[in-house]
Amino acid sequence: MDRRRVLIGGGAVALVGAIFAATEGRNLYYTALSETVSEQIDVATAHELATRGEILLVDIRRPDEWAATGSPASARRLDMRRDDFTQALLELTEGARDVPIALICMRGVRSSRLTNRLTEAGFTQVIDVPEGMLGSGAGPGWINEGLPITRG
Repeated sequence: MDRRRVLIGGGAVALVGAIFAATEGRNLYYTALSETVSEQIDVATAHELATRGEILLVDIRRPDEWAATGSPASARRLDMRRDDFTQALLELTEGARDVPIALICMRGVRSSRLTNRLTEAGFTQVIDVPEGMLGSGAGPGWINEGLPITRG
């Protein structure tokens, strides 16, 4: 019985190691993306530029997150999980892929990944707001900075 457990355990370790090696260490939950380094701005700058109409600020979170915290008052809401996300974003930009678009999520993880995907899809001025709504290592976040929120 002990030998059988050792063989099963060793096989499991080998399988996990093979998967890790095949994915080059990336989390299997996320699709493999090249890590594009995008422009980043803080929440105060995002608010200022969006208010002046110099960027399109897009809150890419889920509707339940919008309901829980509100959204930046100067942002458009567009759930990144939508199957037609790119098409819906193109509608917001009137078909232009060169409009400056800043993405914000809860803590900057999803906005960073989506920034990379949109850049790969041909959008040329995609900007990440890595602080997000609640803050991250990049800064305190939209809510903690006391920036305007829209609820509902």
